[in-house]
Amino acid sequence: MESLNSFFTPRNVAVIGASATIGRPGRTVIENLHANTFPGEIYPVNPRGGKICGHSVFKTVFDLPNGVDMGIVMLPASQTPQALADCASVGIKSVVLAAGGFAEVDHTGENLQGILKNVIKQTGIRVLGPNTAGHISSPAKFTSSFFPLGEIPHGPISFIAQTGNFTGAMMRSIMTGEHYGVARCVGLGNAVDIDETDVLGYLADDKETKTIFLYLESLRRPRQFIRVAKKVTRVKAVIMLKGGTTKEGALAAQSHTASLGSDDKVLDGALAQAGVVRVDEFSHLFTAAKAAAMMPVPKGPRVGFVSPSGAFIVHISDICKQRTLLEFPKPAKHTQKRLEEISPPFISISNPADIFPAATVNGMEFAWREAMRALLLDPRIDSVVTILILADELGKMSLEFIPELAKEFPEKPIYVSYSGDENSNRAATAFLEPEGVPTFPRIEDPFKALNIMASARKFLR
Repeated sequence: MESLNSFFTPRNVAVIGASATIGRPGRTVIENLHANTFPGEIYPVNPRGGKICGHSVFKTVFDLPNGVDMGIVMLPASQTPQALADCASVGIKSVVLAAGGFAEVDHTGENLQGILKNVIKQTGIRVLGPNTAGHISSPAKFTSSFFPLGEIPHGPISFIAQTGNFTGAMMRSIMTGEHYGVARCVGLGNAVDIDETDVLGYLADDKETKTIFLYLESLRRPRQFIRVAKKVTRVKAVIMLKGGTTKEGALAAQSHTASLGSDDKVLDGALAQAGVVRVDEFSHLFTAAKAAAMMPVPKGPRVGFVSPSGAFIVHISDICKQRTLLEFPKPAKHTQKRLEEISPPFISISNPADIFPAATVNGMEFAWREAMRALLLDPRIDSVVTILILADELGKMSLEFIPELAKEFPEKPIYVSYSGDENSNRAATAFLEPEGVPTFPRIEDPFKALNIMASARKFLR
C-alpha cells in the first residue's frame, strides 16, 4: 500500500501533454490543481516550451528535475506507452494515464495495453488507468482529473469506480447538486495495474475515509478482493453497486473498460459473506453517500418515524416490512407518555408518529421538535426519520431545532424528507444540509439510505 501513497499525497506532479489552449484536457488538469490550491510544484511538459498557467514548461520528460512524485499523461493512446517508459526511466514512480483507445476499443488498442503491461512489469512503476478521468485526494488538495471541476469539497467518504468518468461528470454532479464532499475518489478505467483491491486496501487504513462506495463491472482478483473486504468491513462500511450482472450488461462492460463479468449469484454470496452491502441502483449509491457523509452509521435498524400523514405511515410501513431490515419499535413508556402529552386527547399516537394533529393544537415547530426529541431520547430507537410539511400559508416553521437535535444526539442519525410546497422544501434543504442534516426529496429515499447503512452496521465491530 505504500506504493500508492504518492497517488494520494504527492509532493509534486508533472503533466505530460500539458496544453496552453483553454478547454483542452492538458490545461484543465492544471486549472483544477490551481482551483484546489495544490501546494506542490506543477511541471508542465510540452515540446513547444514556454509557459502554461504561469508555470515554465519542460520540453521533454528528461528535462524534468529529479524527485518527481507523479506523472499525469494526457497524450493520445498511441503515444502513451512510450511516455510511460520515459516516466519510469527518470524515476517517476506513479503515473495516471488518461487516454482511451486501448483494450476497450479494438485489437490495436489491446496490443497497446499489452505494451503498457510490459513496461509496468519491467520497471515496477504504478499506473492508474488508462481510459480514466483520473482521481481525487481532497486532503492533499490534489486531483488528476481533466474534467472541469473547480474546488472539490472535502468529506469523510471515498469512491472507487471502474468507470474512468466518475471523477468527471459524476463528481461535478455531486459537487453542484449536493452538500457533501469526498476524501478520495478513484476512476480505475481499464485498471491495467492498480485495481479495486489495491485501492480498497489503501482506504482501509486511510484516516480520512469513514465509508467506502464502489461501482464495479468486474473483480480483477476476486479472491484477494473478498479477503481484503472481510477485514475492511469490520471497521468501515463498504457499499457496492455492481454492473454487468446480465449478459447484455457484461457485453456493455466489455466495450466500456474491457471488463469481464463474473457469475453474479456466486459474487452476491461472496460479497455478503465479506460484509459488503450491495445496492442495485446508481441513485442508491448517491443517496447512501449523502447519508454516510453527513450522519453516523446507525447503531441498529430501529427507526423512529415522525410523519404529517397517516397515509405515509401506512405506505412506509409496508415498504420497510417487505424490502428492508428496518423496524419501528414500540416506544418506551416515558416516550409514549411524552408523545401523548403533546397530542390532542382524541388521537392515538405511537411510533410511527402521526404528528399533524399535535401540530394543529400546539403549532408546527413545537410538535415536530418535541416528537423527534422524545424518540431520540428513547433507548429503543437508533435513528429518526421525519417528513416535514412546509408551505408559507401554514406559517413559517423555523428549522434550527433539527441541527440542534443532531448535535444533542450525535450517535443517532436524523434524516429529513418533505411534503408540501417545493419552493419551501428547497429552502429547507439549503439550510439543513450545510448544517449536516441530509434531506431527501422522495419520502421513500431516507428509508432506503437508512436500510443500506443499517445493513453495513451488522458487519462493523
